Amino acid sequence: MNISAKLAMFSIAAILVYLGLAILGLGGFAAFFSHPALVVIALATLVMAGLSLFTEANLSSGEREDRANRWVLPVFGVIGLLSAFIPAYTDRMDFWTFGGEGIRWVGAVLFMAGGALRIWPVFVLGKRFSGLVAIQPGHTLVTDGIYRTLRNPSYLGLLVNALGWALAFRSNVGIVLTALLLPALIARINAEEALLHSQFGAEYEAYCAKTWRLIPGIY
Repeated sequence: MNISAKLAMFSIAAILVYLGLAILGLGGFAAFFSHPALVVIALATLVMAGLSLFTEANLSSGEREDRANRWVLPVFGVIGLLSAFIPAYTDRMDFWTFGGEGIRWVGAVLFMAGGALRIWPVFVLGKRFSGLVAIQPGHTLVTDGIYRTLRNPSYLGLLVNALGWALAFRSNVGIVLTALLLPALIARINAEEALLHSQFGAEYEAYCAKTWRLIPGIY
């Protein structure tokens, strides 16, 4: 099994653990699947797990890597595990929650939209997409499609996806956990953009001058 396949299998296992923790937090299968919006989220999660099998995502250090940025990976992991369980648990306990089924549906829509935005760039980048901050062999800039406007669409997808998850459980704690992703995410973006600038120089500067970093019209 090659590295990409191993990473895909790991991603599927992580997604299933994530979903399992949410089911546990909400009190079991019956409680979780009694909410139609959460059923939709579960199905969307399984679809994303299946799609990950067809990507070329990897964990290659490539030709050059910014190893100093690896600290963000365990941070993402810890926040991810907390986000899997705590919003569902606070929903069950009705602790610091808000809204009703309508909010759950808003969350479901955002979760799916964020998931699509998260995985779409993985297909676009192919072997250039690494879980590490690295320049891959034959690395070239992608400046068309969604990258014509946004330099980091997958990270925007991650934030929208996480916010949707929090809203699906009506969880203020989940929103706080989503906000806690920002420092590590911005550090990751800074590291990636610095590495790309060192690799592509004026070409990357020109690209940055006509695109948004994360949120169109804002940042």
